[in-house]
Amino acid sequence: MYCPKCGAANDDGQTRCANCGESLSAGPPGAPVQPEIPSYLVWAILTTLFCCLPFGIVSIIYAAQVGGKTAAGDYAGAEAASRSARTWAMVSFFCGLGVVVLWIIMAVIGALAQS
Repeated sequence: MYCPKCGAANDDGQTRCANCGESLSAGPPGAPVQPEIPSYLVWAILTTLFCCLPFGIVSIIYAAQVGGKTAAGDYAGAEAASRSARTWAMVSFFCGLGVVVLWIIMAVIGALAQS
């Protein structure tokens, strides 16, 4: 079991985290243990399709890890994967935007050179 506060791995029978001392009990039934961690999967897919394929694929890989790590109780790992997915999606978006801007500049320069 992973600690919801620090993410440290603990034995299943422990009631407190060996690293930080946080209670490992789930609390009352129906109470959320950890807020939902965004995966940014849609953003990763869109930036892969429309912006920059290589960086978008990296973003998809990290986004796909978020759900599995959350289900396993590795909240710190899920948050790290979520941050990485968002970062790589942003890198993909800005690389694609840079290519479009560069293409427009080159088109304008080419049109002016033809005149």
